[in-house]
Amino acid sequence: MSIKFSDEYFMKIAIKEGYKGLGYTSPNPAVGAVLVNPLTKEIIAKGYHKRYGYPHAEVEAICKAGGKTKGAHLYVTLEPCSHYGKTPPCTEKILEVGISKVICAIRDPNPVARGGLEILKSKGVEVKVGVLEKEAKILTRFFLSYILRKQPWVIMKVASSLDGKIAVSTGDSKWITGEEARKYGHKLRHICDAILVGKNTVIKDNPELTCRLVKGKNPVRIVLDTKLSLSPDYKIFKIDKDKKTVIACGEKASLKKEEVFKNKGIEVWRLPLKRNKIDLKALLEKCYEKGISSLLVEGGAKIHGSVLEENLVDEIFYFVGPVIIGDKKGIMAIEREPLTRLNEALFLKDLHVKKLGNSYLFHAYTQTGLNLLNIPLGEF
Repeated sequence: MSIKFSDEYFMKIAIKEGYKGLGYTSPNPAVGAVLVNPLTKEIIAKGYHKRYGYPHAEVEAICKAGGKTKGAHLYVTLEPCSHYGKTPPCTEKILEVGISKVICAIRDPNPVARGGLEILKSKGVEVKVGVLEKEAKILTRFFLSYILRKQPWVIMKVASSLDGKIAVSTGDSKWITGEEARKYGHKLRHICDAILVGKNTVIKDNPELTCRLVKGKNPVRIVLDTKLSLSPDYKIFKIDKDKKTVIACGEKASLKKEEVFKNKGIEVWRLPLKRNKIDLKALLEKCYEKGISSLLVEGGAKIHGSVLEENLVDEIFYFVGPVIIGDKKGIMAIEREPLTRLNEALFLKDLHVKKLGNSYLFHAYTQTGLNLLNIPLGEF
C-alpha cells in the first residue's frame, strides 16, 4: 500500500517527536518538528524540545538537517516563537536557513511568544495552521492550561478492584493491579510536574511517589496535611536533588512543626481552608505561582472526592485490576458527599479502554478538560 504524504502524515510524526520531551520541558510546552523536502517528500530531519532552557524543536531539526534546509517545509506542533527568552526566536533561525513553508498545528496562546506566523509571512514564507489541531492540543494541554487558565492541568489517577475498592478493611492493598499498570502509573508521574496525596495515604502506604519503575524525572510531591500532624519520618519527607516535597497546611497550623519540616528541606505552603479542609482552588493557584503546569492527583479516596466535588479534574486514568474484594468495610477508591440525582455524577467524555497485562485502563476527559481543548487555536 502506498503512503499518502499529506500534511497530516508529517504532522503526526512531529507530534510523536513532541511526546519525547513531555515531562522535561515544563513550564515550556512539549513541541515536535519535522523538516521535509517538498519535491521528494523525504524527511530531512526531526527534532523536539528536549528540556526547559534547551533549543526549541524547530532549531533542533534545523541543526540536524546538515544544511539541507533551503526551500524545505517545516512541520511543527506549535507556532514558532518570535521573542527572546531562554533561547533566541525560532523565527530568526527559520528565515536564516531559507525554509520556504511552515505548517503548524496550533497558534501559541502565550501573548509574549505569539506572532511568529505573521513575521514569517511578512518575510515571504508561506504559512499554514490548523493541521491536526486536536491532537496537538492534547500534546500541549499542560501548557495550554498554564497559559489560558493560569492553573495546572489536573489528572486524577485511580487504581481499584472491579468493585471500586483500593484495599481491604485492614488497609492491605498490594497489589490490585498488575506490573504493567503500575509502570504506566509511574509514566504519568514522570510527565506531570507534581503529584498530590492526602495525609491518610502517607500514613497507610508510606509511599515514595517516585518514578522508580520507569526512566524519568520525579514529580514534586505535595502532601495535604491541614494541621501539620504528620511525622517528618515518612519516606516522602526524605529528599535529595531528585526528590522535592511540599506540605500544604492551613494558615493556623503549628509554626513549631513548620520549622521541623523546613529544617529537613521540606517546603511548607500555608493555604486558606474551605469547610475545614485545604481550599483546593487556592492550592492550584499556588501551583501556578510555583510554575507547576500539571498535577497528578493520586489520592486517597477523600482527595479524589474533593477534586470531583470542586469540578477541578480535566483528565482521568482509572486502572482496574482483575479482583473483586467484596469486603463491606473495604476502602473505596473515591469518597464524595452524597448525591441526590444521577445527573450530579461525573460523566466522562472521549473514553478509551486499554488492556495492560492483567489489568485495564479507562482513560477519559471531563467536560472541564474538553472546554480547554475546544478553544480554537488553529486559525490564522
